[in-house]
Amino acid sequence: MITVDHLTKTYGAFAAVDDVSFQCRPGRVTGFLGPNGAGKSTTMRVMVGLTPPTRGSVTIGGVKYADIPNPGRHVGVLLDASAQHKGRTGREILRLAAMTMGLPGQRVDQMLEVVGLTPTESKRRLRNYSLGMMQRLGIAHALLGDPQVLILDEPANGLDPAGIRWMRSLLKEYADRGGTVLLSSHLLNEVELIADEMILIGQGRIVAHGDKAALLASRRGTATSLVTSLDNHALGTALAGAGFGVQPRGHGLQVGATTEQVGRVALSAQVVLTDLRDGGATLEDLFLELTSTAQRDAIGATS
Repeated sequence: MITVDHLTKTYGAFAAVDDVSFQCRPGRVTGFLGPNGAGKSTTMRVMVGLTPPTRGSVTIGGVKYADIPNPGRHVGVLLDASAQHKGRTGREILRLAAMTMGLPGQRVDQMLEVVGLTPTESKRRLRNYSLGMMQRLGIAHALLGDPQVLILDEPANGLDPAGIRWMRSLLKEYADRGGTVLLSSHLLNEVELIADEMILIGQGRIVAHGDKAALLASRRGTATSLVTSLDNHALGTALAGAGFGVQPRGHGLQVGATTEQVGRVALSAQVVLTDLRDGGATLEDLFLELTSTAQRDAIGATS
């Protein structure tokens, strides 16, 4: 478990992280979301002892990272995939890490296979790696010691769609085996697909924390649904007759009702639905609303 307790990191008068508290539990993937400069990377650097906190603390399994013996065997870290010697090969980087952790050499081959780096690619020097290959090597490095905790900063950066799906599957399987995963990203859609819990941070402060359903429920007002059917006129008449507000929306209707209520009315009216979805606030809407003061670009701005 990762426990962040009233963590604050200031640089002069600027608070990069401001009184942040949260926990990441075993068996779950926790998404750490926020715009650029929100405090995600600073928080993670404090977690692994690279940046000293001004106040507060971070413990992993009840212990500060600096006090963990042979930390790579307990905590896998990926903060910057390019932060390795550019003249070394991928295999050399992993082999040196394995020697440092006291791991057998075959562990390197196992991890190269897990992350999909071929023998030829593993012999290339890091300077000749693509960003996606660096990310795969960084994930292999984080997993090398078979740790119980993973702390990953933007691990999907540079991966193609197939690579992102692979990473998603890898991390879900890791959590299902009881591992703790903290995953930082600004790719909201990707984190939404993998995270069991989400922490939203803006201007150094936590603005929301919970699973997707809880986050949306906390902001949801009047229920709204979007529906398309084989007979929108008949459906609209039935919905209006049931007391729900109905407006045309694209090829279908926007209805002031829950999806369950719309479905029941359609069943009674014997109208076949071709699409029915929640038309309320999305996670992206919530994210942009809660972090609006920290966004670098104004939404809807024109040049």
